Amino acid sequence: MLLVDRVPLTALCAAVALCAALAGCSPQPEEKASGKGDASASCAPGKLATEVPGKLTVGTDKPAYAPWFVDDKPSSGKGFESAVAYAVAKRLGYDRDAVVWRTVPFNSSFAPGAKKFDFDINQVSISEEREKAVAFSSGYYDVRQAVIALKSSKAARAKSVADLKDVKLGAQVGTTSLDFINEVVKPAQHPAVYQKNDFAKSALKNGQVDAIVVDLPTAFYITGAEVPEAEVVGQFPDSGARPEQFGLVLDRESALTPCVSHAVDALREDGTLAGLEKKWLSEAVDAPVLR
Repeated sequence: MLLVDRVPLTALCAAVALCAALAGCSPQPEEKASGKGDASASCAPGKLATEVPGKLTVGTDKPAYAPWFVDDKPSSGKGFESAVAYAVAKRLGYDRDAVVWRTVPFNSSFAPGAKKFDFDINQVSISEEREKAVAFSSGYYDVRQAVIALKSSKAARAKSVADLKDVKLGAQVGTTSLDFINEVVKPAQHPAVYQKNDFAKSALKNGQVDAIVVDLPTAFYITGAEVPEAEVVGQFPDSGARPEQFGLVLDRESALTPCVSHAVDALREDGTLAGLEKKWLSEAVDAPVLR
């Protein structure tokens, strides 16, 4: 009888056949464990390994500001980000009643550590620094930062970035708005830093700062509905090769990331995101560019 390395060939063939029937004995390539996941990962509608089985848990801060949310009610489906969250959920196979909202402070959403949400939506800009701690979906909104000042302020007369160097500026902590002040404007005075945008708005109304920096849609909402004595002075141009975008935040090792990104990409490709932007952010018209 023919032997292969002292094992009878007939026995070896039988072992191979049995092994194949039991899903194979040959070693398989080790799957890569990463927050981005494998593009071929299963995204079966409504069957994802979510925080709560059968539900999709979505995080956002409180208060939930307009125009991203309406009347501080993320679950209403009204406001750009509320509508985007439900559109993503639908793409993933979760009906509206299967979406659970959870309050998550802005800075906590992208801080290191395990998350108690499937994704968070809260005007969080994608950045290399934040990607060290969390994963992001594809961008769902292209962002521009803008300056708001009281109409009576000297900051309201600014026509360029240089005109802002000698004014007192403010922004919310941990935001790209604050990054723009420090890295683009580089003012002579240290900017005032606030825990929430509400505090920054109060400081502006009370004259504690000359101007604040927020994203452009928020700027138009504040000046149109909350601080009518203020105006949008202008917006900053794109500052680099990578445009600023808001992304959905996920746990660093979340297996949902490729599925969520695929959902966002599909919503961009079929025009859903553009339609929601037109519906909820239409008042955010062009503002002068500060160069």
